[in-house]
Formats: sequence, C-alpha cells, structure tokens
Amino acid sequence: MSQYFQNGDDVLWNPATRVAGLFMDMAAAHARLLGTPSGLGPMEFDECQVDVPVFAAFTDAVIRDYARSHHMIKRSMTAGFAATALAVARFGGGTVPAVEEFADDPAVRRLVETAREHAAAMPR
Repeated sequence: MSQYFQNGDDVLWNPATRVAGLFMDMAAAHARLLGTPSGLGPMEFDECQVDVPVFAAFTDAVIRDYARSHHMIKRSMTAGFAATALAVARFGGGTVPAVEEFADDPAVRRLVETAREHAAAMPR
C-alpha cells in the first residue's frame, strides 16, 4: 500500500503508507514547534494535497531553524525530515531561500546533498 502527496493531479511523492504517516507526523511536530502551517492537507483516501507555496515556506522555516541550532541532537533529529521535505518542495517547483542563504554552512550543504539522494530514491 502507498499514499500520494499531490499538488492537484501532480504526484510529488508516493511513499509506503507507514513512511507517509511518519512524514505527516514529523511535519505536524515541526509545524507545532515553529508555529507555522505545514501546507500538508489531511490524508484522505490515500491522498494528501500539498499547498506547495505554503509547504515551501514551511520547509524554509525548518531549514532556517536547523541552520540556527547548535544543538547536535535536535539537528540530527531534524536532518532526515528536512532533506525529504526539501525534495518534496522542489518536486512541486517550490523555492526554499534558506538553502542559498545558509550555503556556507557545511551542515546545510550536507542536508541539500541528502535531499538530492532522497529525491533519486523517492517513488513518484
């Protein structure tokens, strides 16, 4: 079984059901932490509509928070989610300015590289 993250009829990502649930839960946790909407709609009939501009802004906020944090555990817990979110935002054509603004941060550069690796492995 799988779930669809979509922008209209455009499938951005089609992960396994458990992976989709984990991603949704992590997005909700980050949205609460940052006080910003994620741009992910509810999962209904195995489909989640993604408001790409809102999701890209949310991903930008997650990456900014990641870049500004000096807490090793928080960064570690955030990195995988942020890389996946960046890949999804880019699949939808969203822009994430924090990637360029923090391009000198080696951790952000690793996150961007991980997002490329994730994108290559993400079914669509």
